[in-house]
Amino acid sequence: MPSPAQFRSHESLRDSPRTATLHLKGSREGFAEARDFTHRTLDGWSLDHCTDDAVTVVTELAANAVLHGLPYPRTDHFDVRLRLTLRRSHLMCAVTDPSDSLPVYPHTGDDLLEHGRGLHIVEALSEHWGWTRRSPVGKTVWAMLPTRTALT
Repeated sequence: MPSPAQFRSHESLRDSPRTATLHLKGSREGFAEARDFTHRTLDGWSLDHCTDDAVTVVTELAANAVLHGLPYPRTDHFDVRLRLTLRRSHLMCAVTDPSDSLPVYPHTGDDLLEHGRGLHIVEALSEHWGWTRRSPVGKTVWAMLPTRTALT
């Protein structure tokens, strides 16, 4: 695992008022930064009602990317990118990593397992989720969360 001195992340300039990106350099410490980044971004977009689900989804997607999508040993050459995009009625949470390995959706009956539930959680909290291959290498795993509050 990289030392704190090797951990580098930075917020890029926003591509637009509806897109925010964070680069994480393959470190578990980056999960806290991804959560903080998501909190700040959604607060700025007045989406406080979506924050809990979005933070959970971002954490799961980032954890999968860092734990399974980066080569070992870790180097600063590879990174993980989190992108939040506000659409008309959805928040798109997307995490890109350099691995060509497809996301694994485990089919297990053991609800007490410590690992292997991430994509189940993403599926439960999102309206849609999936993955896209990147060119020339890598993939993006994404989830769309509804932003409109339910009328009761």
